[in-house]
Amino acid sequence: MDVQRPPIVVHPLTEGMRRVTVRGEVVGRARDLADVREFLRRAGLEDPDLEDPALIDWRGGDSGVWAP
Repeated sequence: MDVQRPPIVVHPLTEGMRRVTVRGEVVGRARDLADVREFLRRAGLEDPDLEDPALIDWRGGDSGVWAP
């Protein structure tokens, strides 16, 4: 069975930041949702649904978790 993984992954880091990857490539370190949206815009994704589990995998907490 081929399991499709979300193309975007947001990983927890220290100091309340999160690393954002798109298709395995690190595109930046986000401090908040605005940063995530900007990184995705630069990657060609206009107005993505940040709560869509088929699009984005929030590791270490959902989109509301930013504290260390």
